[in-house]
Amino acid sequence: MAHYSYIPEGVCSQKIDFDIEDGKLRNISFTKGCPGNLLAISKLLEGADAQWAANRLRGNTCGAKPTSCADQFAKAIDQALL
Repeated sequence: MAHYSYIPEGVCSQKIDFDIEDGKLRNISFTKGCPGNLLAISKLLEGADAQWAANRLRGNTCGAKPTSCADQFAKAIDQALL
């Protein structure tokens, strides 16, 4: 199992931690941000295929921002999968 930490840009969340084990997301945790939404994302994606999750989250925006915590998580996953 590999652990990753990512510092998102342009969103309220300050850090995203997660593991990838056999291509699946595990132990997803957001620091700061909208707790209800980010806890839901973490629960929904626990055990999901990492590439599938990144593809689903990529491009989501938050209000007038050009990105979102979900979009930033997709970028974190993309970086981890390189």
